[in-house]
Amino acid sequence: MSTPALTAERRAVLNRRSLHLAYATAGYNLLEGVVAIAAGAAASSTALLGFGLDSFVEVSSASVVIWQFRSRVPEAREHLALRLIAVSFFALAAWVSVDAIRSLSGAGEAGRSPVGIALAAVSVVVMPLLVAAKRRTGRELGSATVVADSTQTMLCTYLSAVLLAGLVLNAVFGWSWADPVAALVIAAVATREGVKAWTGERCDDCVPMAAATRPADGCDCPPGCADACCRGRSIEGGGHGEKTPGT
Repeated sequence: MSTPALTAERRAVLNRRSLHLAYATAGYNLLEGVVAIAAGAAASSTALLGFGLDSFVEVSSASVVIWQFRSRVPEAREHLALRLIAVSFFALAAWVSVDAIRSLSGAGEAGRSPVGIALAAVSVVVMPLLVAAKRRTGRELGSATVVADSTQTMLCTYLSAVLLAGLVLNAVFGWSWADPVAALVIAAVATREGVKAWTGERCDDCVPMAAATRPADGCDCPPGCADACCRGRSIEGGGHGEKTPGT
């Protein structure tokens, strides 16, 4: 069953909503990242440091969405936006893996972090709200970037839960190994999501933005396109090309 094309008014509303959600995500994760890294440094917690870095990756992901949707034709930037998000995933996974392996080899042992536990618990509550709003907006808009960004935020939810478990196990039972193991789980999930973003994998029920924003004349080119390709498609599609004077 085909999905009706969005009206210009509805598309504008969804574009603005995508921007607002990206700004909200960037603001929350900036604060989250600062607190996590400070707490991680104080407790020598690889998982907390990795979580803090992931928060900044989330900020960079939100910034990519902001960059894309501040463009006059957002879909024109979609491919590059997905690649930028993928690179941020890979960078996070590499750093966290190296530091976690270093910790498991005995180079460092994480201490208890009540601040980290509280931060992870708050994020477990806040992140799913952002995920739901982003995913709903991205699917209706047909934006793979917004859906990928919602997946990154969902990853942050999973990481919050994994981090919370690792920190609690360390605090209650003294299982210091739980911290770097939690960090390796973070790295594995980040790598998987990076591959999906790099290959452009999108949700099954999304309509590509190019289709959602396609003009009524059937041209596949972005709105405002006036080159020979668009004019040729219009003529082939039923005589919507330019008319000569007097015809």
